[in-house]
Amino acid sequence: MGCSQLTYVEAVASQRREDLIKACENSLLFYGGVPQVIVPDNLRSAVTKGSKYEAIINPEFALFAEHYGTIIIPARAYKPRDKSLVEGVVKLVYSSIYTKLEGEVFRDLESINIAIRVLLEDYNNAFFSKRDYSRMEQFEEIEKMALGKLNPIRYKIKVQVIVTVMKNAHVRLAEDIHYYSVPYIYIGKKVKILYTTTDIEIFYRYELIAKHTRSKKKYQYTTNPEHLATKHQFVTEWSPEKFITQASAIHEDVASYIGKILEHKPYPEQAYKSCSGILSFARRVGEERLIDACRWADSLGQYSYLIIEEILNKKLDKLKPEAESVDIPSHNNIRGKEYYK
Repeated sequence: MGCSQLTYVEAVASQRREDLIKACENSLLFYGGVPQVIVPDNLRSAVTKGSKYEAIINPEFALFAEHYGTIIIPARAYKPRDKSLVEGVVKLVYSSIYTKLEGEVFRDLESINIAIRVLLEDYNNAFFSKRDYSRMEQFEEIEKMALGKLNPIRYKIKVQVIVTVMKNAHVRLAEDIHYYSVPYIYIGKKVKILYTTTDIEIFYRYELIAKHTRSKKKYQYTTNPEHLATKHQFVTEWSPEKFITQASAIHEDVASYIGKILEHKPYPEQAYKSCSGILSFARRVGEERLIDACRWADSLGQYSYLIIEEILNKKLDKLKPEAESVDIPSHNNIRGKEYYK
């Protein structure tokens, strides 16, 4: 804050728009009110294009400011006086907080921020040099009453992407590489995903057809069983029977492996892309190599597209086991089974 110098500090994962807005929102909650103006530096997540006279504010950051009833006026580029107070505070925070945490090991951002909050409280309550009052006291006496009221509704960034519903009745959110189910009747349709940091909403022609809690677990599925064709005995282009039939045409060992792939997922639809990818290796590398790769993966007890791909890339399938015993060689590049869960 400009007068009291009451300071808010938070560790974030990046300088991306989402992290900037969340940190700014947390600062408003910390101060308990909204200033008339927020003055950011010219980072890309805040300012789309800097200008001496009229900067172009990032649209999402501008919407955030509008939501809380404030405006954004960036510091001018190459004008250090515009942010001299902040530059001075950064140095003080570095010596008062960063140096005391340097060398410590934290599990995640939350644990870092817990430690920061303890030191930040000490910093804000410490008396100024040669003064008998603190930043917090100065803020409470002079600035707090001048702040605007907080909007009781938290701001949520909504990002929009257009995708096509896959044959397994799921859509892929590329940013997280995570899959979400939609009702099977929309297979092959183009749908719109609107997502925030916490929620996923999926629309078809302005109608909300699915809603999920956002997950950032890569290559995993979030599935509502009511969305799936198998739940309703509806026949789609992809089905467990179709993949088993295709695999059996190659070899019984491939069919067995595909069956185990399907069994390892809570819902068959979650395995369809893996099955399709595995069977495509018959065309790409030949049926014999695929058969041997499935045997190797089965002997390792690992069931996924990724392990088949790795075995083929490393040419481990060419290391034929002896007649009745399979002696798996130690290989540093084979990942443990936990990797594929």
